[in-house]
Amino acid sequence: MRLVSHSEGIGRIEGDEVALLDLPYRDLGACLAAGGVESCRDATVRKRLPLGEARLLAPVPRPPKVICVGINYHDHVEELRSVLGAFEAPKEPVFFFVPSSAVTGPNDPIYMPEIAPGQVDHECELAVVIGRGGRDLDASTAWRHVAGITMANDVSARDVQAKAMGGQIFELSHAKGFDSFKPMGPCLVTMDEVELPLDLEISCSVSGTEYQRARTSALVFDVPTCLALISRYVSLEPGDVVLTGSPAGVGFFQGRFLVEGDVVEVSGEGIGTLRNVVEPAAKRGER
Repeated sequence: MRLVSHSEGIGRIEGDEVALLDLPYRDLGACLAAGGVESCRDATVRKRLPLGEARLLAPVPRPPKVICVGINYHDHVEELRSVLGAFEAPKEPVFFFVPSSAVTGPNDPIYMPEIAPGQVDHECELAVVIGRGGRDLDASTAWRHVAGITMANDVSARDVQAKAMGGQIFELSHAKGFDSFKPMGPCLVTMDEVELPLDLEISCSVSGTEYQRARTSALVFDVPTCLALISRYVSLEPGDVVLTGSPAGVGFFQGRFLVEGDVVEVSGEGIGTLRNVVEPAAKRGER
């Protein structure tokens, strides 16, 4: 299934329509918390909307946790090495948390933060949504805990990130947790439609120029390995979202950061495209 969260509830994508379902849940996050998305498979359709006109929310608008894995593509390791010199890939997955208030929809604005507007950057990432909770997962069975996959843009304020990595502020989530810095969507592709081992193409373009393109088979640590490691530290819960890392080509290494008016498009094979326009913080009050 390809499922969406909409202001009027949960929908299934059927062709060029969104079929809104007769379910008692406000969004997919509530559905996952109540037991999972299987109830969406045979639910009665109560209304149909043209897909192109439907204002979609992030699949899980307010996840219990958003967990981001860093330095997890081989080409990104090479990119870092080219700038930093001696640099080795991590020995195990590196992860951090950002607040769920950073999550925004697949067509909503990315707002420049007032205190750090100068070095805002994009990172296209495959995201996995937890369907069945657990802790101390075994990598061999970790996929059983995943409800489906979606796309995310791990938007980052690089100047704030530099302060965090230099020890000047408390932690990395300051740079990556601003409101609107985690666009997600456009849909949740359930695991019955996902072929394993995972080998999907993901990409990112900014105002028509492509900066990132990779296949998820190029991850340093695959999804089960990441989930197993994370679950040793924190229990995974239904609705949690795990971003699996960004490939090479982020703006920092291209000498170009996002500016007001940029259109950022993050796409995933079989998933669809996030399209977010960069706007100044002042515009937030107009919505």
